[in-house]
Amino acid sequence: MNLPAAGAFALSPGTGTSLLPLPEVRLGIVMLCHDNLDLAARMVRIWTEGGAVVSIHVDRSAPADALARMQAALADCPAVFAPRRTCEWGTFSLVAATQAAAARLLASWPEVSHVMLVSGACLPLRPVAELRQYLAHHPGTDFIESVSVREVGWTIGGLNEERFTLRFPFAYRRNRKLFDRCVRLQRRLGLTRLPPEGVSPHIGSQWWCLTRRTLQAILDDPRRREFDRYFRQVWIPDESYFQTLVRRHSARIESRSLTLAKFDGQGRPHIFYDDHLGLLGRSRVFVARKVWPGARALYDAFPRPSPPGLQLAEPDAERVEAVLDRAAARHRQGRPGLYMQSRFPRKDAEGSKTSQPYVVLYGVADLFRDLPLAAAQATGRVVHGHVLARDEVEFAGGARIGPGALSSNAGLRDLDPRGFLAALIRSSDSMPVFLHSPRDRQHLDWFIATDPNARLLVVTGAWMVPLLGCDMPFDDIRRIAARLHRSERRFLDVLGSVWVKAQVRRWTLDEALSSPETVWQALCSALRPDEGITGVPPPPLRDTGGLRPLTRRLRNAGLNPG
Repeated sequence: MNLPAAGAFALSPGTGTSLLPLPEVRLGIVMLCHDNLDLAARMVRIWTEGGAVVSIHVDRSAPADALARMQAALADCPAVFAPRRTCEWGTFSLVAATQAAAARLLASWPEVSHVMLVSGACLPLRPVAELRQYLAHHPGTDFIESVSVREVGWTIGGLNEERFTLRFPFAYRRNRKLFDRCVRLQRRLGLTRLPPEGVSPHIGSQWWCLTRRTLQAILDDPRRREFDRYFRQVWIPDESYFQTLVRRHSARIESRSLTLAKFDGQGRPHIFYDDHLGLLGRSRVFVARKVWPGARALYDAFPRPSPPGLQLAEPDAERVEAVLDRAAARHRQGRPGLYMQSRFPRKDAEGSKTSQPYVVLYGVADLFRDLPLAAAQATGRVVHGHVLARDEVEFAGGARIGPGALSSNAGLRDLDPRGFLAALIRSSDSMPVFLHSPRDRQHLDWFIATDPNARLLVVTGAWMVPLLGCDMPFDDIRRIAARLHRSERRFLDVLGSVWVKAQVRRWTLDEALSSPETVWQALCSALRPDEGITGVPPPPLRDTGGLRPLTRRLRNAGLNPG
């Protein structure tokens, strides 16, 4: 067996000047297995080759032939098998299996000083010798997450203190309906119970590392029958039994686990895959759970020896947990501009509507000639045409396929217009720009107006300019003008709402014609907000010579274009 180096010493906790010899650490492993026994046998060898001894509990539901292969493969290892029992999630059977395996371990190896609980899916990331050395530098310390349920309500699943005050005679997964009915009945009747005297319920990770003295005291407690009877009807007792009773017997508790075990938003264990290799390698964590059986890169890379001088480095689980927490939040909320069934199409449940800022030019292209080309040349941005046009999506340069392989087919766009716009913005390399007018489809007006990423430059009444040069009969012009005027009024009503979150800048057509340089400079500033483009002349204006006579004629015909 590999032990800490002879003559190793630690600083005295008193003055920090005298040296004390490090205690000898003999590590025992309690391993709970229910499937993938061949892989579990490989993990046992990693533990035993590192100087540990192992007590294994195999779920009774595991195939007999798989157990026989495991026993044959470990015949030459310091490992024993505890009596088998059927284990079910959320029930006391997991605690009973742990008790039996721990008792077998302590009886088989009296020299064991520390006992660590793992599963067959736990992968040691650092050599076992480093773990033993780390424990030697923390003598008499029990590493177990133990949080008071009365002070911190962080559990997932809706039951915090009630898991200790109600009774749970039915298995959650096997008899879900009976489980829920029993909980509702107890709540309705006000049936509660108190923990045993002197017991303050605590909860935490199932995976711990206890000193032999503490674990033996828990197993030999004179009131163990009373405690076991109480915890048999506690929900998920494997996360509270040892976490509670350790408070009665431990002299020094470090309320954290040496095993990295995270859960998602639904309370299921997070699974590590090959793409977590770099993250786990930088974590300095001793053990990771739960590792996918097919993650060959992880099983080949770990346990990985530490660089010189880092053998006693503290595990940096917080950084890994922060990354996984952000991933879980992204799973629940999605990435900006992406939608999923749980958040869409429920109104305002999509999180961030789009992934980056974008600019919408409403009516501005009706004022200037060849605006998309001029704006693209002046700012270097990709300026699309009317992407919400009724007949066709006008991508920049007349492309038939736009960013993200989006089709210019208007029918395909209209199947999911919000998804189309979000995909266009997400797939664009930089701040996308597109034109909009009352001639286009208006079903995204509220979406754009309530999107904080939107930058709107609006010239009202500019829809009249294209009508000046058409040869249609006046009755047709009047009908089109009435429709466009109604469409613009509805759009302006949206922009006047208190719910608008977009950045909006507006001009009337008269204001824009009086100072086109102001509109052009605002456009350049919106497209290049950090560079302040100046000195670039605006493109020429469209011919507006007949605008006032047309306005007067429409007004005399019963319209009020404004």
